[in-house]
Amino acid sequence: MTTESAMNPAEQAIDDIEYDQLRRLVGLVDHDDSADPFPVKAMDAVVFAVGNATQTAWFYQAAFGMQLVAYAGPETGDAERKSFVLKSGSARFVINGGVRPDSALLDHHRKHGDGVTDLSLEVSDVDRCVAHARKQGATVLTEPHDVSDEHGTVRMAAIATYGDTRHTLVDRSRYTGPYLPGYVARTSTVPRPEGALKRLFQAVDHCVGNVELGDMDYWVDWYHRVMGFVNMAEFVGDDIATEYSALMSKVVSNGNHRVKFPLNEPAVGKKRSQIDEYLEFYGGAGCQHIALATGDIIATVQAMRAAGVEFLPTPDSYYDDPELRARIGEVRVPIETLKEHGILVDRDEDGYLLQIFTRPIGDRPTVFYELIERHGSLGFGKGNFRALFEAIEREQERRGNL
Repeated sequence: MTTESAMNPAEQAIDDIEYDQLRRLVGLVDHDDSADPFPVKAMDAVVFAVGNATQTAWFYQAAFGMQLVAYAGPETGDAERKSFVLKSGSARFVINGGVRPDSALLDHHRKHGDGVTDLSLEVSDVDRCVAHARKQGATVLTEPHDVSDEHGTVRMAAIATYGDTRHTLVDRSRYTGPYLPGYVARTSTVPRPEGALKRLFQAVDHCVGNVELGDMDYWVDWYHRVMGFVNMAEFVGDDIATEYSALMSKVVSNGNHRVKFPLNEPAVGKKRSQIDEYLEFYGGAGCQHIALATGDIIATVQAMRAAGVEFLPTPDSYYDDPELRARIGEVRVPIETLKEHGILVDRDEDGYLLQIFTRPIGDRPTVFYELIERHGSLGFGKGNFRALFEAIEREQERRGNL
């Protein structure tokens, strides 16, 4: 069965996002998943452990324009945590915080700070996926099981990936509740950013993992074997290098490119790379940044900046370079407007993209966000790597970590 027949717009519109719009936003490609040993349908959720879930959930509503849709906590019978489920289009964030001092969530936070614990995936057959993963040597953290309430039944399991990160596998085809059994519907009371669009972003484009030196190829092979992912891109040597630091990156994805995981490791340089800094302050491998797909990056950046989100600055020289202007050609936003907002632009053989990166959003220099607007391009902004990493190095130097 092709992707189109499995996800026709009439049946699979996700929170007002039609398939054709999602295809444009995140760069989907045609894929026949009938022979896929581990058929992944989509990202189900990005799940966080944080020091204060109540305040963090408020931040994502106020600054990222996300909508609160579900909640679990002591008031609903869960005495161990507070959990807020937020959505923007098809993107779902779950913000978890420990209530009791001996909470495992708080242990995770003490080690890593605010960070991603789970890149949860929607699959069509949990048991099939787990059987294949086990055969390929993956660590099964939670065996397949059902959880039910008055809204139906969800089939779930979990496998371990790099660091303390996991992939929870979810089949919610028999469920109509707001998130999972145990959660109750909850709506936002936080005002939306002034002048904001209906939503500031529509989907998760990709999630980047940082691993220790020498581990990147292991985890690339793991995604090939365990989840049947394919290579999308590879960046080595001078692709991602500045005068002072370097890193290596390979990108794996499911067949239709809806779920994309770039994997980074540090490379030898004169000074510490951003990957080295992340690994030190996070306390090991983990999810470094989440790219959010938007259809109007200018309006999104304006709203988020007005709400207090800080973005990495880009020097004027980037936009004044005649080689840049010659390479990118015509794009929908004038260069002068991109310069005003600090947005990067890149073009490849398939089209172009616009992107910008936030500063780290927590106390530790670890997790940050990318906003990306795609116009045909399936890439990751290779032409911007040097400018981006020089900007990150300037931030590292300000923090005393270069």
